[in-house]
Amino acid sequence: MKIGHLVESLDPRGVAAALADLAAAGPAAGYGLVVVALTPTDQPGIAARLDRTATPVVELNVAPWDPRAVPKVLRAFREHGVDLVHTHGLRPDVVGSAAAARLRVPAISTLHHIHAQPADRADHLRRTAKTFARKRFMTRTIATSMLQRDWYRAAAGSTAGLSVIPDGAADPGVGTPEAALRFRRGLGVGENEVVAVSVAPMRRGQGQDMLLDAVAELPPDEPVTVVLGGDGPLRPWLESRVAGDELLSGRVAFRKDTDPVELLQVADVQLHTTRHDTMPRRLVLGHGTGTPAVATRVGGIPEIVTRETGALTPVSASRIAEELVRMARDPQLRARRGAAARARFLDRFEASVWARALGEVYRSALGHADAPAPAELDAPEPVLPLGGG
Repeated sequence: MKIGHLVESLDPRGVAAALADLAAAGPAAGYGLVVVALTPTDQPGIAARLDRTATPVVELNVAPWDPRAVPKVLRAFREHGVDLVHTHGLRPDVVGSAAAARLRVPAISTLHHIHAQPADRADHLRRTAKTFARKRFMTRTIATSMLQRDWYRAAAGSTAGLSVIPDGAADPGVGTPEAALRFRRGLGVGENEVVAVSVAPMRRGQGQDMLLDAVAELPPDEPVTVVLGGDGPLRPWLESRVAGDELLSGRVAFRKDTDPVELLQVADVQLHTTRHDTMPRRLVLGHGTGTPAVATRVGGIPEIVTRETGALTPVSASRIAEELVRMARDPQLRARRGAAARARFLDRFEASVWARALGEVYRSALGHADAPAPAELDAPEPVLPLGGG
């Protein structure tokens, strides 16, 4: 099978990073990928990773709602002989479903975001209309979390045609004691100091401001150093706040240019203190490195972090500080949770698991004789409270 994936761009901060992992795992599950991006990016990393798996990549340059988008995508998919179109995002959904219809091949769409409660009736109607458009033009929709399933069911009235398959990731592997020691020396911290790492993007809603509030509440003699990795529009403000606070500057370090996975591999604890999120890939990768997590109980995060793999907190700086202290003071707890996190990643999120689950959806959509019947792939209906409708 040749599966054509349509994305907005190959920006590594989007879904394309996951597709690079899927491209490597797909052949073992019986299919290959063709990746088409509607807009170009100046960051070549994802294209290079796809190239290493011999995955054809086409970057177009079509403006929003450019009527030439459909024929350009159609041409790219036709040239590469795709058997099925899989779309990711609003514009790819519209363009991809039209291209699939002209190719007379099935179309699959993945929901990548949690939709907040409608602000008003008009918003509710718009979202309901989009949901029914999916049901009409897409062979199947894939939700990446049970929370999305619940939203979809509320809008569509049922989960018929919807599967829940969380995005996977290539196994990042665990770190080595030697690498951890080198990193600690670079930070200037001792062997017994706990290093907690956050690699969430530095943008609105990701909660680094609340994380700094939590750090400020740690007991003065608590041997904890917090490292903020990654980048984003809020980084200058965060750096300025830390530099202007003697307490924070003694505990917080920034590592913008260090690979997030490398940071997670040397961390004792992963911090993911976002105010909203769907199924954050970097939290999944943290589980893959065997790093226990302290994370906020929002969005789809409870579907990644369990009480066995970490601690879930309310959106509260004080509670984050409490759980970080608890984890820092108990190395055996960290070891148990880290081992459980690694096991959960391998069982649920590792790329080959993801690729096989998608392969079942693709084979079913294409009508393969040995594939599951469509109804077998439907997500279970949410359990409603007594008296619920």
